[in-house]
Amino acid sequence: MNSPEGAGPASETLYAKVLTVSDGVVAGTRVDTSGAALVEQLLAAGFVVADHRVTADGVASVAGALLDMTSGFAGLIVTTGGTGFAPRDQTPEGTRAVLEREAPGIAEACRQVNPLGRLSRGVAGTVGANIIVNLPGSPKGCVEQLAAVLDMLPHALRLLADTPTAH
Repeated sequence: MNSPEGAGPASETLYAKVLTVSDGVVAGTRVDTSGAALVEQLLAAGFVVADHRVTADGVASVAGALLDMTSGFAGLIVTTGGTGFAPRDQTPEGTRAVLEREAPGIAEACRQVNPLGRLSRGVAGTVGANIIVNLPGSPKGCVEQLAAVLDMLPHALRLLADTPTAH
């Protein structure tokens, strides 16, 4: 992955985790194609994917999984699923419960890649040395939205880690 202009070297190791939020995947009635697509996309972009797990929909389950995933970790955490309007779509609420600071520009950039993105309630922000980005549950939507911000995430992670940058 190329670094953004003036962002420093691209050779450092970038770490990521993927959280699939889906009652159907937890129950075994649905295949996790979105999570698998994100793992593939992150690997292709040069990230080391340290974890890929699944949790049920709901504020408490999402918040609990994110707290566990951020503990002792520094990197990118992307979620897929639970960002829409269905009653069980509570990923943004679970994410907000653990965020220390929101990053609305990241969430807005994700939404702008496709007209259906306007239906996403996903949020983004930081917890410790982690950036969390909520993405939709569809394989096409999550990959498109991550692609919209993937080029600047290494720079954002360096800033969050207080690593010297050229800006």
